Amino acid sequence: MKNIVVVEDPRDWSLPSSDVETVSAQEYLTRPDFAQTKGTRVFNLCRSYRYQTMGYYVSLLAAARGHKPLPSVSTIVDFSLVALHRLAGEEVQELIDKAMAPLQSDRFTLSIYFGRNVAKRYDRLSTRIFRLFPAPLIRCTLAREEGRWRLKSIKPIPLSDIPDDHLDTLRGFAAEFFAGKSMPAAQADLGSSSRFHMAILVNPDEPEAPSDPKAIARFRRAAEKAGISSEVITKDDYGRIAEFDALFIRETTNVNHHTFRFARRSQAEGLVVIDDPDSILRCSNKVFLAELLTRARIPTPRTVIGHRGNLDSLPDLIGLPCILKQPDSAFSRGVVKVDSREQLVERARALLKESDLFIAQEFMPTEYDWRVGVIDGEPLFACRYHMARKHWQVVHRDEGNGKASWGKTETVPLWNVPPHVVQTALQACAQVGTGLYGVDLKEVNGKCYVMEVNDNPDINAGDEDAFAKDDLYTRIIAAFLRRLEKSKEGKAAK
Repeated sequence: MKNIVVVEDPRDWSLPSSDVETVSAQEYLTRPDFAQTKGTRVFNLCRSYRYQTMGYYVSLLAAARGHKPLPSVSTIVDFSLVALHRLAGEEVQELIDKAMAPLQSDRFTLSIYFGRNVAKRYDRLSTRIFRLFPAPLIRCTLAREEGRWRLKSIKPIPLSDIPDDHLDTLRGFAAEFFAGKSMPAAQADLGSSSRFHMAILVNPDEPEAPSDPKAIARFRRAAEKAGISSEVITKDDYGRIAEFDALFIRETTNVNHHTFRFARRSQAEGLVVIDDPDSILRCSNKVFLAELLTRARIPTPRTVIGHRGNLDSLPDLIGLPCILKQPDSAFSRGVVKVDSREQLVERARALLKESDLFIAQEFMPTEYDWRVGVIDGEPLFACRYHMARKHWQVVHRDEGNGKASWGKTETVPLWNVPPHVVQTALQACAQVGTGLYGVDLKEVNGKCYVMEVNDNPDINAGDEDAFAKDDLYTRIIAAFLRRLEKSKEGKAAK
């Protein structure tokens, strides 16, 4: 992949390298051949990235040309946010607290050159901030407020402002960065010959992740065969989103969570993203789903939206025992079974401390739930999720020791699934979108009822793929490829 350093005056940058071309901003913006060059990384070292300045337009046009600008326009916008410390997150805050603890002053300026600092003690903090706000040369202002250090501002550093005694170190950092020595190892994928580049977002510490490492490896193999290079990323790589063409979220999603921010930013950057923000928003809230499915006349257990004003009437509307769900419940957390009016009121009041609304649903005991996987409105797989031993749910959580036991997963060929189960699942998904979903259904007395439509469904090696095997991963990657090619055609037509 070609590297271009863009500066306002090429004399400002002196780093001879056969891998790097240095050009002026004016030249980059106006020379026709740059508009035709593919597979290019643009390092924007202009003095300012303010709106409608040369620096702003370099990153903007680089994105339009299909180049990979550093910083991206999204990163430039992030620089202007007032509450930077909120965007940075608690983990960065902890690094700030640790790095700043020995200081006696109440203000500190941290200069970050290609993700590094001249003082090694600030390297970890510098690298983390760079991953969130990737720009070649940035200056961070930190201040102590009410006993805690806060990230107050991030601005680009003009080359003319780099101290003379830092220049040799800067050149060394830049040379290592261009050579790939100071980048995350997997970033080398960006220089591959693949047509597209996909990021797979995971949380290595998530105990009940939607895909295990073996499944992630199979996704990556399927992507490679389709001409899509892939890289596994974590929440620390938020600032790198613009480097990719697609984002595949394989950690548990929620609206009030970094996964939703990743999805929204990816969509804004023009990436193909699964799960898309609308799917996360619609599937993450059980109140929304209940209303959506009811209006579409999709069969569900008797369902009522609970609130402080109707607690006494709920047993008459749906019967006892019944199920109470907090709106953003997942993996059976926030879902309780109540057997009496008194227990219903007690549990409902606990849910109302977290949300003004909750879901009350008819209890339908079954030996198993159907799970039908769907993408692009087509069935992918079907499983029977059996209830945990001596329990009414698929997973039984022991509140005493925190351990969880699961019922068995039985994968069923699609042609052996009752047609009305598959058809009901597809009807439910049609109300949500065309993404990747897992529909939970119950079959009672020959009738089918939708329990939930889940974005980010489980796909684990040996479970959901037990019948389709590699074909399951190939079909999901094929859905990405269709979207990527359609997006590419749309951009070419403009």
